[in-house]
Amino acid sequence: MFGLGWPELLLIFVAILLLFGAKRLPEIAQGLGRGIKEFRKAMKETTDELKGSLDEPSDTSPTKPKDKKNNAENK
Repeated sequence: MFGLGWPELLLIFVAILLLFGAKRLPEIAQGLGRGIKEFRKAMKETTDELKGSLDEPSDTSPTKPKDKKNNAENK
């Protein structure tokens, strides 16, 4: 995992515990969890929207303008 072993992760956790304190850690983890949840939700919505737009046929194909000259000659 990013080249970090257990000793490094433990050191990072202890540093965070010292910086923020034991009371703030659950709040920080909760906020981080909410952020990840919102990010995943936005990713899923965007993916679904893109898939939906690719599945729908589009009526944006260019149409040829009617040539009045050719229509008059054909009559």
